Parts: sequence; structure tokens; C-alpha cells
Amino acid sequence: MRNAALVLGIIAGIVGMIVGFFGWGYTALIAEYGELDGIAEQVNNVELVRISALVSPLLAIAGGAMARARALWGGVLLLASAAGMYLGFGFNVFTMFPIAFAGLAGLLAVAAGKPDEPKAHF
Repeated sequence: MRNAALVLGIIAGIVGMIVGFFGWGYTALIAEYGELDGIAEQVNNVELVRISALVSPLLAIAGGAMARARALWGGVLLLASAAGMYLGFGFNVFTMFPIAFAGLAGLLAVAAGKPDEPKAHF
């Protein structure tokens, strides 16, 4: 379970980085060149999108990397990453996999109560 959380968390972080690059770039493009009526409009909360673009993939990668050694901490970070991506970008065709992967990885890491190693978190 810990290995699955590790792999899913890192994949979620990498795909989340791609979504984050486009989210940050879109807000910067609209801020620099202005809106195009009916085609490209600025999001309601630019800061939320930019914070989610930076922090959520970071939490997913860190949580996935922590999943083997400290499953509970890694699981909490992964669940926080999934929540951040959902709040920042919503659930759509581009975010469904990073949100689902981070959420599943978080659940697997938290559920790893009886690990292969002698360190259990509960």
C-alpha cells in the first residue's frame, strides 16, 4: 500500500505540475494582455489559482515521497493536495487524474496501519 501511495502520489504531482503551469500561465497571460470577450476571461480568484498551481503538486510529490517512511504524514499531505487541486482548478477533464491519484494515494497511505516495516502510525 505504501509503494502504491508513493507511485500514485508522484504521478499526481507531475500531472498536477502540468496543470499548474497552464493555470499560472493562463492567469498571467490574461493579466498581461487583457481579456477577449467570450473567449478568454480572467478567473475570479487569481491568487487561489496561483497558490494551488504551486502548492498542490508540491504536496503531492512530498506526500508520495514520504509515504514509505511516514505513511500518515504522507497521506495527509496527499489528501491536502487533492483538496487544493479541487479548490483551485475544480474537477474537469484536465484535473480528474491528478485529483483522483492524489486522493487514492492519500487513502492508501492513511490505511497502511500495518506496514511492512515495524513503524506503524496507529
